[in-house]
Amino acid sequence: MANRELPEENAVAPPNRSPRLTRVIAMALAACAGVYVTIAYGLLPAYWRSYSGRHPLLTKIPKVTTTVAGLPGDPLNVTLIGSEDDVLRIMKEARWALAVRLGVRADLRLATDAVISRSDPDAPVSTQYLFGRPEDLAFEQQVGDNPRHRHHVRFWRAGEAMTDGRPQWIGAAVYDRGLGFSHLTGQVTHATTAAVDDERNFLFQSLERTGDLLDRQAVAGYHAVREGRNGDGNPWHTDGRMFVGTISRAAGEPSSQGPS
Repeated sequence: MANRELPEENAVAPPNRSPRLTRVIAMALAACAGVYVTIAYGLLPAYWRSYSGRHPLLTKIPKVTTTVAGLPGDPLNVTLIGSEDDVLRIMKEARWALAVRLGVRADLRLATDAVISRSDPDAPVSTQYLFGRPEDLAFEQQVGDNPRHRHHVRFWRAGEAMTDGRPQWIGAAVYDRGLGFSHLTGQVTHATTAAVDDERNFLFQSLERTGDLLDRQAVAGYHAVREGRNGDGNPWHTDGRMFVGTISRAAGEPSSQGPS
């Protein structure tokens, strides 16, 4: 008997695979995001921290910071003398914001803000090392409403000033000119400009305007090597001078402090 075609209304419709395909794609994207976060913010930083802890650069008197990979970072070019409260006070008066700590949420916020050009005045800075430890304080001043461009400086406590008794804070002031990914860890990071002296000068000009900077000295010849590249490949050059500023004491602060 000849086969008869089924009526059109009884034909079996092909299965709709779009919801399943959507779930598969979503799961794949979530897995990729999880792998990225684990590697960029877990495994690679842990590895490079372990490596940098035994890197010979950290056993010598530093002239530049060290990246998380143990490579040369930014040149040191500023020093402030004062208590931690003094540094926090004068930087706030100079309209520099205290940067939030680096982390997955802060980095994702920074990346999103950069894409949509949304202001992010206390965005994180990438971690750099001096004396075998990350920066103690980091500040920034955003340019306009674009988080891709900003002034920033990292500070490390470096013992007490012999003639003052208060802590010295040695730092690296650099200008960020754009946003990208670190070629070492894949983390979101900024690209920096080469003229680090301009940022050193800008920082001290803003501090002097507060009226709380008692003294400023320019130490010539601090850098014998006047140019280089940081760990992300950005070039820098300098006239070799280190600016040193003494912050006025807060009301009620002791006139001298012994070693901590």
